[in-house]
Amino acid sequence: MSSNCLFCRIAAQQIPAHVVYQDDSLMAFLDIHPAREGHTLIIPREHHPYFEDIPPALMVRMTLLAQRVARAQKKLFKVERVGMAITGVHVAHAHIHLIPMATPNDILLLPLVEQQDLTVALPPQAESGQLALTATRIGQAVAQDSIEQPGDS
Repeated sequence: MSSNCLFCRIAAQQIPAHVVYQDDSLMAFLDIHPAREGHTLIIPREHHPYFEDIPPALMVRMTLLAQRVARAQKKLFKVERVGMAITGVHVAHAHIHLIPMATPNDILLLPLVEQQDLTVALPPQAESGQLALTATRIGQAVAQDSIEQPGDS
């Protein structure tokens, strides 16, 4: 636990939260600044600043919990989709955002934008040659990284 980390303090129950699920390694609770009603955060109880540092087996458990929470959100809030994002912008403790999406832009947090007539367009289509080069570069970097599979020790 990091004593100055907000989410570590929530996980240790030093700060109250509206908890929707908890076990020995995970916690899911409502975001106090929701993009939409039901906006839920899932955190590992142990401190991991970056999601890519979460042990693979724990990341799998987080993802499975995210699916369970998303199914509940869809049913409760009568939405077709639930958006999932891992940002870590405001709190340096890896966490998953689950946002019930009534509109395609809900995941973009448009309800929080002050200029309400803002429109969002798709980015321009990338050139095929540039995409091929980027895919090759990322693929090579991934191949060089030894990825521990869940269950490996």
